[in-house]
Amino acid sequence: MRRSPILAAVALVALLAGETGCLFRTRVVEMRTSTAKLQTATKQELVDRINQQALQIKTLNATVEIATSVGGEKKGKVTDYQEIMGYILVRKPDMLRMIGLFPIVRNKAFDMVSDGDRFKLSIPAKNKFYVGSAEVTRPAANPLENLRPQVIYNALFLPAIDNDEIAVLENDTETVVDAKTKKLVQQPDYVIDIIRRSDSGSGWYLFRKILFERVNLVPHHQIIYDTTGEIATEVTYQVYRDYTGVSYPTVIEIERPQEEYSIRLTVNKLIMNDPIRDDQFALQQPPGSQMVDLDYPQNAPAKGAPAPGPSANTWPK
Repeated sequence: MRRSPILAAVALVALLAGETGCLFRTRVVEMRTSTAKLQTATKQELVDRINQQALQIKTLNATVEIATSVGGEKKGKVTDYQEIMGYILVRKPDMLRMIGLFPIVRNKAFDMVSDGDRFKLSIPAKNKFYVGSAEVTRPAANPLENLRPQVIYNALFLPAIDNDEIAVLENDTETVVDAKTKKLVQQPDYVIDIIRRSDSGSGWYLFRKILFERVNLVPHHQIIYDTTGEIATEVTYQVYRDYTGVSYPTVIEIERPQEEYSIRLTVNKLIMNDPIRDDQFALQQPPGSQMVDLDYPQNAPAKGAPAPGPSANTWPK
């Protein structure tokens, strides 16, 4: 068999290069993939993890630190509010109470309750008592006026995947800090896409994404979409701890990109699944305070309430 002249020439060049070292250059390829030991799971196993945790958690009684930021690209700036201490009570299926305390003096900055349909919010410093529906019916210019307790409730609980929803598994990657090299690397993760039919019957849409990190196989990111495909809420879950056999995050960051505000909840103390009474979700309008119905046109008085002043719809700063 005759050897190809071209192959012979290539072999000769390679031989000479190996001897002289002047015709090639060796480059070090930097590790860009995580060295962490990853776990594997099937779609059904991940769905079962979500549904099992949803069944395990009935109530939450938490002492938290609350940090809030407002702004972004639309406003051209971000304002960070001073972190405050607070308490959160949650009872399934829809009950939530959240109390914030001023630093040092520990007086109430706000007191908010919701039953999933309506909410009430007392701001003692402003002598205002806000009421409204769980969904924003009249968007306000101030982003925090559009905050509803249901956003926080939906972030605290990962709802179970219903039988009438479709779950799809994706393999994706995320950027993490490698434990060994301390550099940014790519690490595989799992994504469960949850597809549901719209209430209007117009068709199916992507409702949620739940991202699982693969070192401990726990959810660390949830993305909730509206029916138009826009991101409504992004939630990040970090620093999981064991509470009576249930793994739960102690740092929860909630972002609302359309309204441009974010809330970070850091859990200092958590009691899970202890009974919470109905009266612990009762919030009455303080005597002499002004009621403001956020579902009414701006600056219109709620029925039976005195006419609000120019700043009636101003959220607490």
